[in-house]
Amino acid sequence: MKVGTYLKDHVFRLVHSNHLVYNTCWEDPRCDRALLNLDADSKMVMITSAGCNALDYLLDNPGEIHCVDMNFRQNALLQLKMASLRETSYDQHFQLFGSGRCRQIENIYYLKLRSAMPVFARHYWDQNIRVFSGRGIKSSFYHFGSSGTLAWMTAGLLKSSSQIKSQIHTLFNATSLAQQAAIYYEIERKVLNGLAQWFVNRHLTMCLAGVPQSQQQLFTLKYKDGALGFIKECFRKVFTELPVHDNYFYKVYWQGHYSEDCRPEYLNAAHFSTLQNRTHKIRTHTTTISDFLKSHPGKYSHYVLLDHQDWLAANNRAALEEEWDLILKNSRPGTKILLRSAAEEVNFFPAFVKKSVVFEKERTQQTHRLDRVGTYASVHLATVK
Repeated sequence: MKVGTYLKDHVFRLVHSNHLVYNTCWEDPRCDRALLNLDADSKMVMITSAGCNALDYLLDNPGEIHCVDMNFRQNALLQLKMASLRETSYDQHFQLFGSGRCRQIENIYYLKLRSAMPVFARHYWDQNIRVFSGRGIKSSFYHFGSSGTLAWMTAGLLKSSSQIKSQIHTLFNATSLAQQAAIYYEIERKVLNGLAQWFVNRHLTMCLAGVPQSQQQLFTLKYKDGALGFIKECFRKVFTELPVHDNYFYKVYWQGHYSEDCRPEYLNAAHFSTLQNRTHKIRTHTTTISDFLKSHPGKYSHYVLLDHQDWLAANNRAALEEEWDLILKNSRPGTKILLRSAAEEVNFFPAFVKKSVVFEKERTQQTHRLDRVGTYASVHLATVK
């Protein structure tokens, strides 16, 4: 490995091993649920991320969900969300994770939430619960974590121009695709320029967004503007081809909060009591997918792997093959495996995987066109034969 590449990977590992990276999920669960077809017999293994999507999947009433993440902070966040569902009122729950701020957070935490979480989560939130206080220059929980910090910096720069701020506000309140497209291209012309190209192509910027060196290289190979070219393609899809009124993924980072009419399903008042009664179905595990399967063998029906196999394919091929071997050994006929990639065409699937599964390309292409996030080049759904 070249010295430069080693140092960049080291920076990425430092960011990911020492910080909460994701304060909200950036995979569209509406698309996922359409592909996964969860039911009461489902036994699911997934990467935790921020935990939002695990709670969304609970609405389909699966038998059990095992959330696995190497970063214990991501699991601590999911544990806090589940404690909030179980122990608070809907209004308090929405203050915490909808508004991202709650003036009474310390009282709520010590009186209701702390004792409802495992020890590792208590230790983390004892030191960090202040991020929900609404005090300081970062007034929302959604401004914290590495991805939240990047969003806060970016939104702050954009809001420094009253004209651009007004145009983005109009974009998020557009009433037609034609209006969205016209406003978006005006914003793109002004914002996604040479300075933006320099900023988004910095390795540290990409690390804060959770993008490893291997995925950054994919942008460089495909787009002459590198990551900026990729961002333009994503934004054009999201803001000119899909209605923006329910796109809570981008709105939360612009506003710093969700709203009652634009939020993840775990913040929907209509689902509050349902989720209260189902959080016991989720268990968190701080480890790798492979090590989880070694210590918890079983016949699982669903896996949601996000995009982490991009990194494995570029950095640890043996670990990639081991993970697939363990997944297949711990699957049953019909098991569904969902993953995403920064590459349009994925060539890292081992030969033994291709023999053991069927890739449902037509279904994934249909849902991918409706994905409100748009930051992945491809989605793959494999069904075990």
